[in-house]
Amino acid sequence: MNTPMKVVNIFAFVLLLAFGGNAGGQERHSIRLSTQYQAIQVVRIVDGLEHPWSLAFLPDGRKLVTERPGRLLVIDGTAVTRLSGLPQIEARGQGGLLDVALHPDYEDNGWIYLSYSKPDNSGQTATALARGRIDGEELVDVEDLFVQDRYSAPGRHYGSRLAWLPDGTLLMSIGDRGTDPPRAQDTGDHAGSLVRLDADGSVPADNPFVDDDDVLDEIYAYGNRNIQGLAVDPLRGEIWATEHGPRGGDLLHRIQPGKNYGWPVVTQGLDYRTQERFPHAQARRMEGVTPHIYEFLPAHPPSGLTVVTAGLFPAWEGDLLAGGLASERIRRLVVREYEGRYEVFHDEELLLGSVGRIRDVREGPDGFIYVLTDHANGELLRIEPAD
Repeated sequence: MNTPMKVVNIFAFVLLLAFGGNAGGQERHSIRLSTQYQAIQVVRIVDGLEHPWSLAFLPDGRKLVTERPGRLLVIDGTAVTRLSGLPQIEARGQGGLLDVALHPDYEDNGWIYLSYSKPDNSGQTATALARGRIDGEELVDVEDLFVQDRYSAPGRHYGSRLAWLPDGTLLMSIGDRGTDPPRAQDTGDHAGSLVRLDADGSVPADNPFVDDDDVLDEIYAYGNRNIQGLAVDPLRGEIWATEHGPRGGDLLHRIQPGKNYGWPVVTQGLDYRTQERFPHAQARRMEGVTPHIYEFLPAHPPSGLTVVTAGLFPAWEGDLLAGGLASERIRRLVVREYEGRYEVFHDEELLLGSVGRIRDVREGPDGFIYVLTDHANGELLRIEPAD
């Protein structure tokens, strides 16, 4: 149970040759691939994207894509339009324009939510949340809703994924910011936490720590190094998160309110420089720390995460698709509850080494799986069932 079988049955070298250039052209099928249970076909929608980070779907079929250097794009078929009016963004290292999400009532209110690295006047940055509305080729009515409580040196571990809960509140991940990992255990600091906000950025009255003076009211869960995959199962309401470890220790969590997930006193990974135990680590498990559901082996630096629910991929229904950066693959995870606890019963590797670094994975409203690749010439791809 602890070491699910991994299957790789694709032809990466053929896929690399099949894509070719497609800037502004017609969508073109690349190749049919065999996976364990589902034959798939990969379609390029557009290329020429500069380090795209996240994807959202507008009701009229257009797509929003963020580029880390600080651009918000509208993709209509293969046409790409850049929107103006964004807040000031510090694009350095891992920072920049990050996640994008539509308000659940977008068709009524038009709100688009963005997470990004916000600069101050001293060269430091914080993870922030803003919202605005599209008016032609401009984002208007832009306002910051939340800024983490402490600015710090730019470049590392911002998080920052967004996910709506069924009750209309918004989850936002914030990384530990890299240089001072114990911040993730300091509940008076937003770093290394998952925060929960109302749609206007205020604190929900039922957040788990609102009556605890030692914990910031926005914190929903804490002790996380850098969550970059976040998804809410639309059928069961479970919150799933994938988190970067140091050298090793990339994890899947089932997030529960008020829980501590341990970083950095509990970690499965090692120190980058020495390959010895991480300096702040005390154990691999500890009382009072909620254990992870799964450790990715081999390492799988995580990116986008989605739950398959639309029925176009029957063999994958209910499974998690977890994107990977340096690992250059998607992991299909079959998670089941067994004797009162959740376990990964099976792990299949998809697209291994075939499209490069995968930054985001989303199930679209049409049921297809959409993928962003993280390159200077990144791509928006669509995975669909093959007959």
